[in-house]
Amino acid sequence: MHATLQSPAATQRHDAMPTRWAPRSPVEVGPQGNHLLAALPASDWQRWSPQLQLVEMPLGQVLYESGRCLSHVHFPTSSIVSLLHETASGASAEVATVGNDGVVGIPLLTGGLSTNGRAVVQSAGLGYRLNRQVVVDAFNAGGALTQLLLRYTQALLTQVAQTALCNRHHSVEQQVCRLLLLNLDRAEGNCLQMTQERLAGKLGVRRESVTGVALALQREELIRYARGRIEVLDREGLEDRACECYGEVKLEYDRLLPSGR
Repeated sequence: MHATLQSPAATQRHDAMPTRWAPRSPVEVGPQGNHLLAALPASDWQRWSPQLQLVEMPLGQVLYESGRCLSHVHFPTSSIVSLLHETASGASAEVATVGNDGVVGIPLLTGGLSTNGRAVVQSAGLGYRLNRQVVVDAFNAGGALTQLLLRYTQALLTQVAQTALCNRHHSVEQQVCRLLLLNLDRAEGNCLQMTQERLAGKLGVRRESVTGVALALQREELIRYARGRIEVLDREGLEDRACECYGEVKLEYDRLLPSGR
């Protein structure tokens, strides 16, 4: 398949990129670098593949806003997307993370053309997008594709529910470890594009709280932190420090979705 790289929309929002470290240019891995696309039944793949558009997903790009109709669904391959909810005052917190494991645009499958949340690219990379009607029509037709998307929806809801539980009952350190591991599962290698400020915003806590945790993890040589970049040095150590929420989410994804994860 020959895909054309699309320019990001004029309405996208960009966060300031760190000056001490710049991520490498995204490498195209093909649509089957997304595990849901790789698991499509052959007949659906034949219908979808000519219509998939390769798109660049830069840091800070808003894929959908609260209250606005969704025009496309996005299948990240090398990018990672935060699903966020905001208060009336503008404060926000992340409810789920989507990467090469899934799709951004689940509200379309549940009958809604819009949502009260927003989706923002948190790690730059590439992905594929598909017109919403193509997905809705295929979903409504039933069959193996519908079952695949329903299983993904269940896994995503598990992540949302576990995030709510974690934010209420677990320490900031446990929450930070959970988020790092969730993102690591969806990243290439052991490095994450993530500032402390952005990490604090995802958790809905003060930056000082995250700074203290990052320093502690670095002292114990679990991570190495530079501005805008977190390198995970000891994944098993992070898993030991995380709460059970990360493991519960991972088990549900592994149970419901293709083993290609």
